[in-house]
Amino acid sequence: MTLALKKPHKSARKPKGDGHLRRGEILAAAERIFIAEGYAGATIRKIADAVGVSSTALYMHFRDKDQILLEIGDDAIGQLLAVNVDIAHRPIDAVARVRLMLEAYMKFALDNPNTYQLVFCGSRDVISKEKQAATAELGDRCFAEFSGPIHEIAAAGRLRTGSGESAAQVLWAACHGLVALLITMPDRNWAPREELMKVTLDGLLHGLVTD
Repeated sequence: MTLALKKPHKSARKPKGDGHLRRGEILAAAERIFIAEGYAGATIRKIADAVGVSSTALYMHFRDKDQILLEIGDDAIGQLLAVNVDIAHRPIDAVARVRLMLEAYMKFALDNPNTYQLVFCGSRDVISKEKQAATAELGDRCFAEFSGPIHEIAAAGRLRTGSGESAAQVLWAACHGLVALLITMPDRNWAPREELMKVTLDGLLHGLVTD
């Protein structure tokens, strides 16, 4: 009598897609898991399972969790840098450029809450400073583009108080505070987001800049 051999069971895996598409799926899944379970609780196996690939397949795209988190940061800051560079070169008043940059920053945060939490609200001590050096440099470039128009305002004697540098830091910190609260405390009885952003920018810019 001949016995029929059972075919080995295959785990349910997604069909192999284009490399850049699969890479994007991994980053999106990692964002969700980092937020839900923290950096320490997120494992390569959990991320791979969420995407529907083996851990070995995931390692073909990323060498470890650090690289995944750093790429999420680089992509987010790179997008903001591109926006700032575009706005910085527009032939409009410096105050209008600053306002457009801050509006774009807040809208990015609210449209990408998981990314924003990881990149701008998360603890930086989970990855060594050496590994973060390139990301930090990208962040410095992004802030420099944002600060440029504010230094123009200061040089023209239009700041009511502070320096170009302190004004830039306060403007960024205030907008960060608003979007961070909206993202992390969504159940509060907030006014409409567009109104909150407008009131924030009106108050900040009218308070800092003379006509």
